[in-house]
Amino acid sequence: QVQLVESGGGSVEAGGSLRLSCVSSEVIASTKCMAWFRQAPGKEREGVVGLRNNGWTRHADSAEGRFTIFQDNATNTLYLQMSRLKVEDTAMYYCAAARDCKWWNLLKIDEYDYWGQGTQVTVSS
Repeated sequence: QVQLVESGGGSVEAGGSLRLSCVSSEVIASTKCMAWFRQAPGKEREGVVGLRNNGWTRHADSAEGRFTIFQDNATNTLYLQMSRLKVEDTAMYYCAAARDCKWWNLLKIDEYDYWGQGTQVTVSS
């Protein structure tokens, strides 16, 4: 059972930046796919950006050009660097991991086996 623990959420003004972290209990280099999802109040959970361990990434349109996903294999940590944040980015952000996945499904909830508890991001105007 893989355990994922997110941190780094908080409150920030629009236009600001935040970096989220997700520490995995498993060797992250051997995890085929990892991703960040988010869920705003009253909305469905949606994929933000995913990363396959061959380096391929997939971004939601809303994240393109503003959010970057990367990992540190030495510390088994996945990161989400968010910049130029908007009010509509306000949500609970979740880290997810999959033993295997298809690149085109990197942002699909059903592709993932393990989930963290989430970290709240609030962007104010």
